[in-house]
This record gives sequence, C-alpha cells and structure tokens, in this order.
Amino acid sequence: MIQVYLMPGMAASPLIFENISLPQEHFEVHLMDWLIPEPKEPLTSYCQRLLKQVKHDNPVLIGVSFGGVIVQEMAKLIQVKKLIIISSVKSHHEFPRRMRLARSTGLHKLLPTSLMGNFDQLSKYGMSIAPKKMELYKRYLNISDPQYLDWALETIIKWQQEQPMEGIIHIHGSADPVFPLKYIKNCVTVDGGSHVMIINRFRWFNENLPQIIRET
Repeated sequence: MIQVYLMPGMAASPLIFENISLPQEHFEVHLMDWLIPEPKEPLTSYCQRLLKQVKHDNPVLIGVSFGGVIVQEMAKLIQVKKLIIISSVKSHHEFPRRMRLARSTGLHKLLPTSLMGNFDQLSKYGMSIAPKKMELYKRYLNISDPQYLDWALETIIKWQQEQPMEGIIHIHGSADPVFPLKYIKNCVTVDGGSHVMIINRFRWFNENLPQIIRET
C-alpha cells in the first residue's frame, strides 16, 4: 500500500482534494492541514511541526501551490518515496516578475493580508470578485488568521531554493495566472489547466496520478 499525503495551497482547506480519488487497493490517501505558525517561525521549524501529521515511513508527498513549497521543505527532513508539486514552483527562479519585484523591494508587506478570507470586507475595498469565484473562495479558503497569512506570504516571497530538488515531479497548468508557465521548466503540462486545476480538472489527476506516482 502506497501512503500518499496531500498538502493544500496557501490558506486552503483539504477540501480542495475532495474529488481526488486514487485506487484504494493500491493507495491510502491522507489529507494534511495548515498549522498556525509561531511568531517569525523559521520554515524548517514549521515543517518539523507539520511532519507530526505524517504517520508513515517513505511516503509520497504531494503539495499544491504554497503547499508545494512546504512538501519540498518536508522532503529535506525525511526520506520520501516520491515528491510531487502541483501549480507551484521548484525554485525562486520560477517566480513571476511581480514576485521577484516583491522579493527585492518588500512591497508585499504593504498588502492587507488581514482581509484575505474576509470577502465581504474585500468588496468594501472595491475588489470585485465574480460570484462563481466568490463561492469557490468561500468553500475552499478557510484560514483567515492574520499571523498565518503574514507568515505564509513572507515565507514564499523569501524562499531561498536555488535549484530544483532531485527527482521532483512538477505538474503545471498551461493557463496558470499565478505562476505563468513561461517561467516554469521541466514540468508535466496540463493543457488549459489554471492555478485551481486540482479542483476543476480533478478528472485529469484521477486518471494520471496513479501512474505518475508508480513511475520510478
């Protein structure tokens, strides 16, 4: 039995994996969840605490978006059978231009992260969100703790990964607006996949993930 651990994206609930289904005779799936970080907690310390959710040796770690960064850091602390990231990046060199600018200038610190998750307040600030997207956000984004949001944003912007980890598998959508494909190297491309393709393209993952996991 292959033990598979799934890590959601920034501020997201494990509900993003609700439609992911792997053959139960071969895979046992475990959903991971975010912890509230300690003030100014180093990424390594955070991942060590998160690893308490991993109950098996040599697991498959799969992370989405910022969760992809997290599982890469977790894989530096334990031996893994396979490391897979989805809609994420393998190093800071794959960041889009706006993130590199934020990294060098610190502009991200001006963002009102306390408003993330408070969608009624966002509308008061003139940030229009389409009804379908609003429904999606309210269902899947469940962490609005300012300490977590500030920490998560600062952590990903300042992520120091220079080179991709050996053996990592990267699955990325061709229409990802958060991490545009033009900045991404050496990935399995999902044609038309967006940043939330783990939700709206789940059939692709159900059809392809078993083989991707089994491949040596």
